[in-house]
Amino acid sequence: MEELGQEPDPEQEKPEGCFKRFFTGKPSDVKEDHELLAQKMIRELVIYLVFIAIVCTIAFGMTSSYSYYYTKVMKDLFIEQGSSEMGFKDITSVKDFWKYTQGPFLQGLYWDKWYNNDQLGKLEGYIYYENKLLGLPRIHQVRVRPGSCQVADEFKSFIDTCYGEYNHENEDKSAFGVGLKNKKKMAFHYRSSEEIDGFWHWGDITSYEGGGYVKDLSLDKQTAVDSIKDLHDNLWIERGTRAVFLTFTVYNANINLFCIIVLTVEFPPTGGAFPSWSFTTVKLIHYDNDFQPFIFLCQILFVFFIIYYMVQEAIEMFFRGKEYFKEFWNFLDVLLVLSSTICIGFQIYREFVVMNELPIILSKFNKYQDFASLAFWESRSNNAVAITVFLTWVKVFKYISFNKTMTQLATTLSRCAKDLLGFFVMFFIVFLAFTQLGYLLFGNQVEDFSTFMNSFFTLFRIILGDFNFYQLEKANRILGPIFFMLFVFFVFFVLINMFLAIINDTYSEVKSDMTKQTEMYIMSDYLRQSYKRLIARIWQSKESHRLDSLSQQYTTKNKITVGEWQKLLIEQGFEDDLVYAVINKFGLEKEHILEPTEQKKILSEMNRMRNIGVKEEQQEEDLEREGKATEYVPSEEFAIIMRRVDRMETTLIGLVSNIDAVLVQISSQRK
Repeated sequence: MEELGQEPDPEQEKPEGCFKRFFTGKPSDVKEDHELLAQKMIRELVIYLVFIAIVCTIAFGMTSSYSYYYTKVMKDLFIEQGSSEMGFKDITSVKDFWKYTQGPFLQGLYWDKWYNNDQLGKLEGYIYYENKLLGLPRIHQVRVRPGSCQVADEFKSFIDTCYGEYNHENEDKSAFGVGLKNKKKMAFHYRSSEEIDGFWHWGDITSYEGGGYVKDLSLDKQTAVDSIKDLHDNLWIERGTRAVFLTFTVYNANINLFCIIVLTVEFPPTGGAFPSWSFTTVKLIHYDNDFQPFIFLCQILFVFFIIYYMVQEAIEMFFRGKEYFKEFWNFLDVLLVLSSTICIGFQIYREFVVMNELPIILSKFNKYQDFASLAFWESRSNNAVAITVFLTWVKVFKYISFNKTMTQLATTLSRCAKDLLGFFVMFFIVFLAFTQLGYLLFGNQVEDFSTFMNSFFTLFRIILGDFNFYQLEKANRILGPIFFMLFVFFVFFVLINMFLAIINDTYSEVKSDMTKQTEMYIMSDYLRQSYKRLIARIWQSKESHRLDSLSQQYTTKNKITVGEWQKLLIEQGFEDDLVYAVINKFGLEKEHILEPTEQKKILSEMNRMRNIGVKEEQQEEDLEREGKATEYVPSEEFAIIMRRVDRMETTLIGLVSNIDAVLVQISSQRK
């Protein structure tokens, strides 16, 4: 029985190329395009996994697991002091600042003896005996000029002048100090950021430019103590002082890390002192071990990958035009390419700056060495790498999105986008109203509402359950509880539940619609079918091997009955239906003696019919997956039905022959 085939349709258009079909979205054959798309997705996924491995190797190979511990050690030394001493974070006044500077600061900065009071010798300038102090520490302040604010007319009679908040217009650049009257004592002169190699600083209250009044301390502890005492005695900090910075850099050769430390004390116009700090631990010198050449190779491969993805996205934009920008994943691809390009630019610029400026900085060993700019660009480079790694992992969803769950999620978000947009407009109107209300009501008493941004994020924390109700109640016994209850009711109980209702309703609609639609061809289906085909081929190969072995075993015999042959095949694990169908097809009785040639012929027919059965099962799965709801029977399904009818006819012929044989025996016994 010959296998039925499908004649090609001469009128059917020739299939377009895979490349053009994928980018134009005009497949010539749905099934073929789905399989080609799945193959392309798998190929791109494998390539992308290599890209992920390269990105992660670069990101984690350029960092150190000791960064946190190094930062913590420095913070514990200069910020977290013991109960017997004043810590930096405990500073609340000018007096506290000088007490900290002359005590814990100098003690932590200068280690001139071992724990048994022996002199360090060659280890002078080391902190914790391991961290080399690079250059001279610096104390630096910025000031505002007298009269930078206006005194109310009612108070001009007994308030001569005032000092406003710090900004570029109010900054004082004139000399001050007792040296103006007594030439034997020091005077303090303003120096620009270019003169002192200064870098801008960002405090808790505002940001500050790099210029100001500086005093570089000595590497010798006693000289540094005298310098600090001289500043203290000559009123270096006055009413116009708005911020003082203690800056220095240390390097640990054991782990090849730099730590740039900036201790900031701000003196706002309100009076008092507000400390803040910055510990930036970076790795400025790369390619310092045997693993770094491999990192360099990965960086080169990363550049080639980005060029490859640039070309790929450019080609897709060219073929798809405006349709390209209607998909979220395309925006993610563009964003990933841009972040990677920025990352490459930062890396090249960072290497250029480090290679050119680091030797110059280190050559000025007896001067202040500004590592702030190097640390700034290194931090920006690390941030760009972190964002790139994040986007790289998010893009993995693009390759696993061809499944039912991800399709439901994407469809739900796309359908409710307009509703969510309207909801967010309404939400932020209400939310910003409560933000301003909280800032105006409690801003002068509660730290969480002290600024507009603090109030904004505090209300978000309340939504997540992180709140301090007693602060509001203490600030205002009447308005505090009312504000809290109104916010919880309108935002938490009403608006948030509206948001969830929009998502839930849309998700239910999408799920209901997808159950009525034909299941799409997804990559998991392709992988599952490929796996089944592979198993089927392996099983077919094993069965063919068993048939060949069986044929070689029994074709040497001169005689074997059909009954013995059937029993032997069933014992070998062949299906009963297949064995009986083949025997009945040839119309053989159980007592018939099979010749070797007949045995081979029966084995060959069994193998052919079994292969037909495997192909039929695969075609049935394809038809069920495609779920073609048409008014006519497709040619493939018609061919399957014809083969089934043919097999049934063969089986029936065998059964009729057996029935005839039984009737003949019955009639002979009656006689």
